[in-house]
Amino acid sequence: MADQPLIDVTVHSPPGSAGVPPAKIAAKMASLPGKGRGVERLLIDVLRAGSVGSVNAETGPRPSDITVRLGEKNDLASAVAMLTGQFTMTLATIVATDETAMPDGDLKVRYVFEHTTADAPDQFVTLVVSVDATSPEVPSLTTAVPAANWHEREMRDLFGIIPVGHPDPRTLVLHDGWPQGIFPFRKSFDGSQRVPVEPADEFPHMVAEGEGVFEIPVGPIHAGIIEPGHFRFTSCGETVLLLDARLFYTHRGLEKRMEGISPLDAFYIAERICGVCSVAHGLGYCEALEQIAGVDVPKRARLIRSIALELERLYNHIGDIGNICAGAAFHYGTANGMRLKERLQQMNERLAGNRFLRGIVIPGGVRLEIPSHLLEVISVTLQEVLVEFDSLMGRIEANPSVVDRFDDTGILQNQAAQDLAVAGVAARASGVNRDARRDHPHAAFLESNPPKLNVVTAMAGDAMARVTVRAQEVRESIRLVGEFARRLTPGPLKVCMNEPLPSWRIGISAIESPRGEAVHWLRTDAEGRVDRYHLRSPSYHNWPAVALAAETSIVPDFPLVNKSFELCYSCTDR
Repeated sequence: MADQPLIDVTVHSPPGSAGVPPAKIAAKMASLPGKGRGVERLLIDVLRAGSVGSVNAETGPRPSDITVRLGEKNDLASAVAMLTGQFTMTLATIVATDETAMPDGDLKVRYVFEHTTADAPDQFVTLVVSVDATSPEVPSLTTAVPAANWHEREMRDLFGIIPVGHPDPRTLVLHDGWPQGIFPFRKSFDGSQRVPVEPADEFPHMVAEGEGVFEIPVGPIHAGIIEPGHFRFTSCGETVLLLDARLFYTHRGLEKRMEGISPLDAFYIAERICGVCSVAHGLGYCEALEQIAGVDVPKRARLIRSIALELERLYNHIGDIGNICAGAAFHYGTANGMRLKERLQQMNERLAGNRFLRGIVIPGGVRLEIPSHLLEVISVTLQEVLVEFDSLMGRIEANPSVVDRFDDTGILQNQAAQDLAVAGVAARASGVNRDARRDHPHAAFLESNPPKLNVVTAMAGDAMARVTVRAQEVRESIRLVGEFARRLTPGPLKVCMNEPLPSWRIGISAIESPRGEAVHWLRTDAEGRVDRYHLRSPSYHNWPAVALAAETSIVPDFPLVNKSFELCYSCTDR
């Protein structure tokens, strides 16, 4: 198994995304001077050509990024259509901010887009829209950009910004009994106070009706030791007609909690947003913070960061494959997946003093050295784990009943994965060639001569494809750890991060966590403290895809479908 070639990397553009703009825009583009000024200048010119209001552009947050301020919010839809159509970009995140105390005295919404093709530049394009606080409305993008669905519902709940024309009027984050008209992410809201609970009607779940159709409610409390989530199935016999998922039962308000505190102290909150993604979230926050501070992390620290990130990916992927086997009642696979995960987490404890690798990454670099004897421990452990993992995968792939359960179960079509901006294994198993290690280089991939990354994709989009991609990524992560270790040379582990940090600066980063790309957005206030922090985790974009995939299967297969995505409640609820 270890010597098998990786799955061929394939890139599939969405239909109609070849770059032919509407005739009117094409005519205006033809009249624009300076066609050799680069894609940045062309993008700005095209946005201006299709807008009725003013369009002001500037470089940032990073030197490769562009921030475009739209004078009219009604220009938003046409600007987004150009970014997603002609420039084949996808939605990375939406960040709402309360800036009513600033000179503009308004709310703002930032729509952040990124490129989707493998050879595209590492670039974010941000569209900024000002929103009148007395009439907080913006045009909804969800019908044209399905990935905006949760973002728009969340900013309506937390900021009171109404996405006009959104197809789903239901709340997302705020649950039954939350008082009307109180928006917890507004600056005027005191997060330390409890709000009164108001009487509430039953949540209006979506259902299908008809003869022989019935509902199956699952959760929010589950038999396993997991966070709460409510899944309401509408089925006819065993066939799933509709799945309506409701999450955010344990929303902790961590982004609100970080407001006004030292960015260095806020790091410890970001690192603990999720237990099993602590390296990824800690690194994402640090890289955004380091952009603001204008510091360069030493080479040895970048390599150690990448080693920790791949070790985190390893124990997650191997444990996830064991969990998927549990969904198919293949207990041999479950037991061995958990055993190998335990072996890796015991190794983690020797490296970091804890099983989740917390405390390795810190702002400015890393806290812990990896001496030669621990590098040897890593090498021996990974070699032994690889042999046993290959044996486990051989048994899975040679078991007809298991393969039959995996094949054609929980299919996520390529177009749906692109429409929802699905990330990580779930995206790559549906033929979407995206990986933030390559597309937004971070940690050791920032080197001038970075190690080669083999991005693994498959086309079937079913549970078997997600298992196969995970298995190949396990082997790739083991190879990368060895490559990073060989590149280690003596040097400092960190640079000093002095406070206060520069005021009113924005940092943005994208990190490939075990579940996919996580986008971190951070801004400081006038005193250099945290003004606004926002995390768009991969699970946040992937949960809606679980519902789509479940609708291609039967009710007994939902645990298998759900585990094949293996998403995180904590990263979503945050």
